[in-house]
Amino acid sequence: MSAEDLHPDPPWKDIEWLESKEARVIRMMAEFVAPETQLINKGFTDTVVFFGSARTPLNEPDCLAATEIARRLSEWAITPRAEGGGARSDGSQRFHVCTGAGPGIMEASNKGAYEAGAGNIGLGIELPFEPGINKWISPDLGFQFKYFAMRKFWFVYPAKAILVFPGGFGTLDELFEVLTLIQTGKISKKLPIILWNTENWKRLIDWDLLIETGMISPDDMKLLHFSSDIDEVVSILLEHLGSLPEVVPRAP
Repeated sequence: MSAEDLHPDPPWKDIEWLESKEARVIRMMAEFVAPETQLINKGFTDTVVFFGSARTPLNEPDCLAATEIARRLSEWAITPRAEGGGARSDGSQRFHVCTGAGPGIMEASNKGAYEAGAGNIGLGIELPFEPGINKWISPDLGFQFKYFAMRKFWFVYPAKAILVFPGGFGTLDELFEVLTLIQTGKISKKLPIILWNTENWKRLIDWDLLIETGMISPDDMKLLHFSSDIDEVVSILLEHLGSLPEVVPRAP
């Protein structure tokens, strides 16, 4: 018997096994625990999430709006409270822009926070056609997920507001999942959902038809705010965020 046989490595050191079907639950658990260690435990407890298409060019109006909103929000977030900002009393940044870390609307939003000199977060996902995370995300605040479920959890758990820009299947999935969680009481905190580019959202979804056919109630529309005005969006965000007491996120 060799020395290696007498002192075998524990299974968590076996990369091949960790990537196996049998170890899936361990991989998912890692994606649940690691962000908490690197975000919540280090004081990154409050995010403003920007959802939107990865396919929108950075010079298109929606991307330019995302950059401007993220920049103005982040400038406020790093400004001392004595000067009307949203920083903590010790001067540290409390509110952080958070995106899916990819190109398009996501990159534009991270870029805006970067231009403001603020920390910002990217929650990436392993995809064959979107390698890596964008360059504007703060060092040590970029994450790469394998499982959409775990990524979605970390979008919503520390979120204090969500902006949804025009997008495709992924954006719609993110929007309607959050709305479902709020509608069913799984999210109990006040979580404003702002839909940017009113014309896009009014044309894309017949909200009135959903009400007329009883699929949603009229009150459900109060969960959404439509806007195409940067000043209005920033005002809504700052008024909401500025009124929130700081508490550590908790499970429902």
